[in-house]
Amino acid sequence: MSTKATRRTIEAVWRIESARIIAGVARMARDIGLAEDAAQDALVMVLERWPETGIPDNPGSWLTVAAKRRAIDVLRRRAMQDCKHEQLGRALEVEQEAAAPDLDDDIGDDLLRLMFTACHPVLSFEARVALTLRLLGGLSTEEIARAFLVPEPTVAQRIVRAKRTLAAARVPFGAPAGPERAARVSSVLEVIYLVFNEGYTATAGEDWMRPALCDEALRLGRILAELAPREPEVHGLVALMEIQASRARARTGAHGEPILLLEQNRALWDPLLIRRGLAALARAETLGGTLGPYAVQAAIAACHARARTPEETDWPRIAALYDALAQVAPSPVVELNRAVALSMAFGPELALPLADGLRAEPSLQRYHLLSSVRGDLLFRLGRFDEACAEFERAAALTRNARERALLLGRAAACRPAPQ
Repeated sequence: MSTKATRRTIEAVWRIESARIIAGVARMARDIGLAEDAAQDALVMVLERWPETGIPDNPGSWLTVAAKRRAIDVLRRRAMQDCKHEQLGRALEVEQEAAAPDLDDDIGDDLLRLMFTACHPVLSFEARVALTLRLLGGLSTEEIARAFLVPEPTVAQRIVRAKRTLAAARVPFGAPAGPERAARVSSVLEVIYLVFNEGYTATAGEDWMRPALCDEALRLGRILAELAPREPEVHGLVALMEIQASRARARTGAHGEPILLLEQNRALWDPLLIRRGLAALARAETLGGTLGPYAVQAAIAACHARARTPEETDWPRIAALYDALAQVAPSPVVELNRAVALSMAFGPELALPLADGLRAEPSLQRYHLLSSVRGDLLFRLGRFDEACAEFERAAALTRNARERALLLGRAAACRPAPQ
């Protein structure tokens, strides 16, 4: 195998195995920062050695053992430097655990612990996202920065601060129980969904979608569903992402331009992802209790997925589901979406006053979709001059170039054709 091919293989192994390696070392060392550093050191070592010696039969296990040994060395050095018997004892414990064979049953538990720790509420939301993509997604700092259109040093700083914060707060490496568990599950789901949404409709930049982020969020969601099978909202989020992702091929045209939901070629929707999404939604419903916000949104997405044509969409049911969503997760954005559903079910004249009422909401003052929705409602009511102004305002507010072009096109469609 050539050096280039060997490096590609190592990179593929790292992307697949890195989360498990970091989780296994973190369980023993009780230090996520040390675990990641040890894993990275192991990666550097194999990048130097394996092109010459060849890749072993079980590269993931080899990397895990190397990372554990590196962690032991660091803990020993710290103990000697600080003369702390507690740290020396911990180093000996890690050495004993490293010598023991890994149990497959621990792998899932370790990954779940890593998810809960990386998404701990003590961290800022931006830090949770960066750390999750770094530790569980195996993404480099450069890849994360490119995905979210922020400078690479900013992402690097977020990750470093996050690890320091976890260490300073003495956050235990583990999955919480009792009432705290629900809050931590919610934090993990929030991070995964933000990653998915950024991939599904990019907030800024030249591209309408970033499929790699959608894929990464789906992967994390599916892992979490396997690790926490009794959590209905986990299945609800997976259902929502599967169904939304099923439309990916239909959401953009030949040149990357956005195609809105009602104008999409539904033959391009992925039937496998739809089936998986509906199955995940059924699991969430089977677990009982009141559906949470992700499951309700998945039920809304399912209404679209089941409709063979836009005309077959059950808009009254979607409007009712938005009523339910407003009860379990009230927000101005939910109210805006509810107005859209009501307009489709019962006419724009009913929905416009609801959208107008949201103009005073501080959190929506620079939210481009409020102007976009108002523009659509005004257009359907024949108030073209007002609709044009709203579409232009929305275009000025969005930071995504593709979306801006779409909105300006809608504004142009409001103007009378030249004689």
